[in-house]
Amino acid sequence: MSTADFPLTAAHTPRITVVESAGSTNADLLAHSADEAAWPHLSLLLTDDQRSGRGRLDRSWQAPAGASLALSVLLRSTEIPEPARGWVPLIAGLAMTESIAAQLGTAVSMKWPNDVLVGDKKVCGILAELSASGDAIVVGGGVNTAMTAEQAPVETATSFAMQGKPVHLDLLVSHYVGRIAAELDSLRECDGDAVASGLLGRFTAVCSTIGKVVTIHLPGGTSYTGDAIGIDTDGRLQVVVDGETRTVSAGDVVHVR
Repeated sequence: MSTADFPLTAAHTPRITVVESAGSTNADLLAHSADEAAWPHLSLLLTDDQRSGRGRLDRSWQAPAGASLALSVLLRSTEIPEPARGWVPLIAGLAMTESIAAQLGTAVSMKWPNDVLVGDKKVCGILAELSASGDAIVVGGGVNTAMTAEQAPVETATSFAMQGKPVHLDLLVSHYVGRIAAELDSLRECDGDAVASGLLGRFTAVCSTIGKVVTIHLPGGTSYTGDAIGIDTDGRLQVVVDGETRTVSAGDVVHVR
């Protein structure tokens, strides 16, 4: 895999860097983020051999070489309306959900806040991280491409290969980056208003968490179960617990039913 394999993607990004292997594409891109001239808005770092990937709450994420695509996109904070910055990981999730669905042609959805599902199995995870200076957000994604059932780390994982479909990597990545850019453009035109831009409606349409009974595991170790009823204008999950509506801005979600 090389930069030359991504001609469609090149139309959406000022820089594509493909590396043979990486510890974490997010960590590497964050390290580069201070050099704004060399790594402008929408710069992209990719590999199919990520060895120390990270998920939410600092969980490790690994896959055999060639089984998955790890990609990170650098977003400059000046290009994101301040009221909408909490939407960034959800924008990435929406973009990836649409990009994967375009190729798989099957039921693909987003589990709030960061997992792309095929049916009830995870095909991609999303992680957004803020640079130390605060002037950039790096959004990473790990897409299971050629992973076999024997290679899957858990029974709830799936891949393009396990779905019996080939993946066109350039088409996938170009669609993904293009959709992120389009959503950010729309938000800027609407002064960061996710309702006016249509972002809230588009995300709600692909979010399979809404309408489910869910268990929320909070960062501090506590948890509770309730009915997920919607997403608010800041991208936060709304859950009804014992008749009281709670707003969830961070946490792991388990679909109970």
